[in-house]
Amino acid sequence: MNTSTSIGIIATGSYLPATVVGNEEVGAAAGVTAEWIEHKTGIRRRHRAAPHEATSDLAARAAQRALEQAGLTPDQVSYVVVATSTPDHPQPATAAIVTDLIGARRAAAFDVNSVCSGFMFALTAADRMLRADAADADRPAVQGPYALVIGADVYSRILDTADRKTAILFGDGAGAVVLGPVPAGTGSLVTSLTTRGDQHRLISVPAGGSRRPASADTLAEGAHWFTMDGRGVRGFVHDNLPGAIHELLAKAGVPGRAVRHFVPHQANGVMLAEVWPALGLDAARMHLALALHGNTGAASVPITLDLAHRRGLFTEGDLTVLSAFGGGMSVGSALLRWAPTRHARPARERVSAPVLVGAR
Repeated sequence: MNTSTSIGIIATGSYLPATVVGNEEVGAAAGVTAEWIEHKTGIRRRHRAAPHEATSDLAARAAQRALEQAGLTPDQVSYVVVATSTPDHPQPATAAIVTDLIGARRAAAFDVNSVCSGFMFALTAADRMLRADAADADRPAVQGPYALVIGADVYSRILDTADRKTAILFGDGAGAVVLGPVPAGTGSLVTSLTTRGDQHRLISVPAGGSRRPASADTLAEGAHWFTMDGRGVRGFVHDNLPGAIHELLAKAGVPGRAVRHFVPHQANGVMLAEVWPALGLDAARMHLALALHGNTGAASVPITLDLAHRRGLFTEGDLTVLSAFGGGMSVGSALLRWAPTRHARPARERVSAPVLVGAR
C-alpha cells in the first residue's frame, strides 16, 4: 500500500471553437442590445462549435492538450470522466467516444451530468478512484495511476435564440485536467458536494427523455430548449454558495484568508460580483474569463483554470478553491494546494488572460 502520495492536478488543457459570436448577434435575436447584455452579465462574446463539432470533439481536443502538457500518452490513463449535460447523444457515453478519439484504449470511461456543476462532481469521483487505486497498487507513485477529467458542453444546440434569459449567456467549449500522484500535503485536500433536488425545476430541458419522449408535439412546443428561472437561480446561488465555501474551509480547518485563488463557475459576472463579499475569501483572487467565453457549462471551471495556469498565475503551494453550481440544483467545491505541475507550454492559439477580482 502506497501512502506517501496524494492525488492532484498535474496538467490542464482547454479548447474553444474557432467561431466567435459577439453580443450584437445574440442580442439581435433575443431582442436586447449588446450593451444590455454586458451590463447584466459581464459577457462580451462567446465561442460557438462548428456544425461538424460535437461535445466529444471539443472534449478530445482539451484532453489532448492536457495530456501533452503532462507528458503522458493516452494509454497511461486509467479513467476518462466527462462532465456534460449536452452529450453527443443519449448513449453511449460521450466519454467512451472521447477515449476512441484520443486513443485511450486502456481507460474506463463514463459521463457525469450535474449540469454546470458537473466538473466538480467528476473531479471528486476521479480523485476517489485514483486514491483507491494508488492505495492498492504495488507500483512507484511516479507511474500513476492517472485520470482525465473533462468538462465539455455545446449549449448552442439547445438554446432558444429568442429567449433572452438563456441565449445571451452560453458559449461552447471544453476544459480538462490530468489527475495523478503529487507530493504529500499538496493536491486535493477536501471536497464538498451537495444537491438540492427540491429545486430541480429551476433549470431543465423538459423533453427528450423517458418522461417526455421526443414527439411532434414536444418539438412544436419548444420543449427541447434549455430553460432557466434566472431569478430563482440567482437566489439559489446567494443562499447556497457562501455556505458551501464556508463548510469546505471548516472541513479542512483552513481560514478563508489563507486561500490565494478562487476559480468559480463562470455563470454571470454580475452575479458573482454580488456574492463575492459573502464568501470570506478576502485575500484571494477570483478568476473570471467569462467576458470572452460566456458560460460554458461544465467546461467553465477547467477552461478558466487552464487559462490561469498557462499564464503562470499559480505558484506551488497556493491554496485554491474551485467551485461550481448548476442544475439539480447542485453545488460542488474543492480545496487544493497547488502541486508542482508540468511545464505550462503555450497553447497553439493565443491564451487570453482571466480577469482577476480581489487582491492579495
